[in-house]
This record gives sequence, C-alpha cells and structure tokens, in this order.
Amino acid sequence: MSCGGEHATPCSEVLAKVYSYIDGELEETNCAEIRAHLDECGPCLAEYGLEEVVKKLVAKHCGADPVPGDLRSKVLHRLEAARTDLQVREGAEVE
Repeated sequence: MSCGGEHATPCSEVLAKVYSYIDGELEETNCAEIRAHLDECGPCLAEYGLEEVVKKLVAKHCGADPVPGDLRSKVLHRLEAARTDLQVREGAEVE
C-alpha cells in the first residue's frame, strides 16, 4: 500500500490495530493516533472502511452462531500475509 507520505504512525501499525480500534478496545492515546493517521492517509482509510464493513456483516449474519473452527485461523493467516506484504512494500519505498 503506497500512502504517499510520511506519517507519525506507520501504516502497518495502524492496520495491525484496526480491529481493536473498531471494537473500542484501545486507549484514547492510541485511538487519537489511529484517527490522525486515517484522516491523512486515504489508502489506510479505505482499508479501515472495508474491514469495518466486513466485521459488521459477519456479526449481522452470524449473530450468536458458532464460528467454524478453521475460519479464525484462515482470516488471521490472510491478515498476517497482508501485513507482511505491506511491511515489505513500505521497506521498498524507504530505499
């Protein structure tokens, strides 16, 4: 993800905390950092919006249904792969 600028909080850190931010599980200081980053970084804002929508859809349609055993691991694996890819791309932009 190319953000087109330097940020106080790196994109990879924002995306790693986005679920905690959506759930309101971060301290206010961290929330302020995430909000500030999202205000100035369009690509991260787009990613945040997508993840929030997906989470709401899952909650709406799954409700209290048990989560399939392998779903969590598949989602976490894909998120980790996306974070790794983002860190590699951020590292390439620095060089």
